[in-house]
Order: sequence, then structure tokens, then C-alpha cells
Amino acid sequence: MLEGRLTEDTAEFGMGMRVSIDKQAEYARELLTGLASELDARLVDAILQADQSDEAGIHEQRERVKALRAALARIDTPAAAELRQLAENLCRKSVWIVGGDGWAYDIGYGGLDHVLAAGRDVNMLVLDTEVYSNTGGQTSKATPRGATAKFSAAGKASNKKDLARLAMDYENTYVAQIAYGAKDVQTLRTFLEAEAHDGPSLIIAYAPCIAHGVDLSNNHRQQELAVKSGHWPLFRFDPKRIAKGENPLHLDSAEPSIPYRDFVQSETRFNILWRTHPTEAEQFLEQAQMDI
Repeated sequence: MLEGRLTEDTAEFGMGMRVSIDKQAEYARELLTGLASELDARLVDAILQADQSDEAGIHEQRERVKALRAALARIDTPAAAELRQLAENLCRKSVWIVGGDGWAYDIGYGGLDHVLAAGRDVNMLVLDTEVYSNTGGQTSKATPRGATAKFSAAGKASNKKDLARLAMDYENTYVAQIAYGAKDVQTLRTFLEAEAHDGPSLIIAYAPCIAHGVDLSNNHRQQELAVKSGHWPLFRFDPKRIAKGENPLHLDSAEPSIPYRDFVQSETRFNILWRTHPTEAEQFLEQAQMDI
């Protein structure tokens, strides 16, 4: 797992780790094939043909690799010694890149987009606070319409960047939006599906922040309000459904059940605008409700 916040190279480092792991796995398979005549043919074949698309398959592969290492210890050749060191790479490994919205939407977006376009098996988790939290609460490309922040004291006039929609343009990318405080089962299912997907995945998680102007002991309540108002829809875009002739996009949240006003009035980043710029506040609210 590689973590980054405002580090613009986070996606590139994660991609490098994926390439390195894949190359080591490729080399380990070459060594195993070369040593096949000195090993149990059934074990070699099972390792090379292993289905590691789920946790059960990965566990079985780990058991096979244990048996392989024991067998290699009895073979006194440089190739056997080298394979014994590299054997762990015959088991599927995950690469998770974790960062904030400042990285994903802005300073590191070029790298993130490059990783998605490359199509490799890399998972990215974006913790979206909708503002530059770590550098003082400045407005960002992730800031929603009507929110106040540094450099948008009169409210942000434009809507936030739709990172999920951009990622969906690559039809081999698994894309999801989650809010565990609103629907924890959907969150769990999303991580399992992203991990099982043989290709890039992008999970965008709603992350309430002190810059929102809320008591964070009410974190789960704010997540629920964001989802119920339509501010943060929950969905999963699974490319595997395309091959089955199914709609790849599955909406996990119901239609908005509360007015958007109920959500924005619960957070200082929005409601302060009614005291400083009431006319603009109503205009932004109307626009945001239409967007939803």
C-alpha cells in the first residue's frame, strides 16, 4: 500500500510497484518452468494455472508455494535457490494507492489518469474531503457548488470535478463512490469487487472533515445526510458486466429522500453563506438542487 496526500507522484510510485511486482512474477514463472523436470509436475502445473481471482484461490496458491519452497530446498542449483527467494511472487499481490482529493483531483491527477489508462491491476482509494484540508482549507477542484473555503468566501460558483465520470471513460476501470457511514455493506462489497477486478480500480470515499464546520463526532450522520440529499450518490461501475451485455453502472443509493437544503444547512461551509451572501446562497442552493 502506498499512501499520499498532496504528493503528486503517488500514482506513479504505485504504478512502479505494480510493474516491479509483475516483472518478478514473470521471472519466477520462467524459473519454475525451467525447473519443472525436477519438481512434481502436478504441483508445477497447479501453480502456473492457478485461479487467484478470489481470496480462496489466493490461499490455495500460498499453500502450493509453501510446498514448492520445501521441494526447492532439496535441489542444489543456483536456479532453485533464486526461485526459492522469488517464489512469493507466484502469489497474486495487491497494490493499493491511497490519497486525498488534493492529490487525485488536482496536483496528481495527471499521474492518476495515466495509471487508469495503462490498464494494470492497480487499486486507488481517494479520501474526498472536498477541500484542501492539509494546507489550510482552500477551495479545490473537489469543492462543491456553493461551499465556502479560502479563496471562495462568497461560495464556489462552479460544480465539483466529476472524477468518477472521467474514470468511467476507460471501460476497463472499476469505479465506485462509497460512504461507509451511510451504507457499510455497499462499502464492503465495493472493496471486494475492486480487489477481485483484474485491472485498475478507483474508489472515491466521502470523508467528512473539520473544514466542513461540523462536530466530527457526528461523522456518520453527515455521511447519511450527504447520501440522502443526493449530494453523494453511491454507485459501482463494474466493467465485467459489459461483457455480459449488462449495464455496468449500478446505483446503490435510493432517490434523494430529503431536500438538499437540509444537508447544506447542517454544515458551516454552506450555511455561513446565508449570513454573508444570502442572495448568492439561495441561487447556489437552487442550482445544486437542480444538479441533483
